Amino acid sequence: MLRIQVPGIECNCVFFNRDGKSIISGWSDGKIRCFLPQSGKLLYVINDAHNHGCTAITATDDGQRIISGGSEGDVRVWKITKQTQAMEASLKEHRGRVWSIELNADNTQAISSSADGSCIIWDIKNYTRVICLFESTAFRQASFNPEEYQILTTGSDRKITYWEKYDGQIIRSVEGSDKELNSLVITREGKHFLSGGQDGILKLWNYDEGVCYFQGEGHSGSILKIRISPDQRTVITVGSEGAIFFWTMPESVVADKVEPELPTIKN
Repeated sequence: MLRIQVPGIECNCVFFNRDGKSIISGWSDGKIRCFLPQSGKLLYVINDAHNHGCTAITATDDGQRIISGGSEGDVRVWKITKQTQAMEASLKEHRGRVWSIELNADNTQAISSSADGSCIIWDIKNYTRVICLFESTAFRQASFNPEEYQILTTGSDRKITYWEKYDGQIIRSVEGSDKELNSLVITREGKHFLSGGQDGILKLWNYDEGVCYFQGEGHSGSILKIRISPDQRTVITVGSEGAIFFWTMPESVVADKVEPELPTIKN
């Protein structure tokens, strides 16, 4: 449908605004670029957003603020209007690359995961740290569960860890793979989640049981990112080999009736 290119520069992260009217992206030259999805026209550029490259990005539901992370570890909040794009805050606590940033449902808090072994929950209205999670791993992904009383994390230690949001204590840790994990995503109803990493295998788990019921194989490289479609029926994965896979979510999961004997995810 459309190809957007900036020659000689690598795009590290991308986010569709909730209204579908713009695509926000972070690049290796440290700039944040926003494009129109129909034409690919450049809407605006935030120069020098991050000194050594923008590596994670998200935006509030109203599109008025962008939260970005960089290779240097900074998390920054940007105020977006039709005419201007201004930095509201620079939060400097991570000491390694920020791999992911996610917002909670009401857009008051964000959680960032970093290669320095920490995940931080931020109050993005007052620009303060709420709580910090530490573990001997390079975190690649951190996600709020839909009810927001727990957090799921994964990273280089190959584990999927459940955390209590309010005191930062580990509730449970399960072996997610025999290789590093790069991404996880929780379904909208919060009863299942998917994970993927360097083994190239997509896994679907029961959230409460911590048990993998389904696996999908197809990538010849690492799975770098996972997303679920708004109707919760399709899973999209991107791999290091350059492939994008669309997977059909098992009907039992969509209907919230998982049985371990059901067949694997269909490619």
